[in-house]
Amino acid sequence: MAAKKPFGGYAISFKGCNDTMESVFGSGKITPSEMTKKIWAYVKKKKIAGK
Repeated sequence: MAAKKPFGGYAISFKGCNDTMESVFGSGKITPSEMTKKIWAYVKKKKIAGK
């Protein structure tokens, strides 16, 4: 049986990324939805998502 595709069909690899969590999310408290927005902004900025 073939391997199942990741949810949404995206494969994201953070290999080679040296950014800290603080540089991605900031130093203050954020909500989970804001965290998701910042992760996707980072992924798009670094062009690390493949379909």
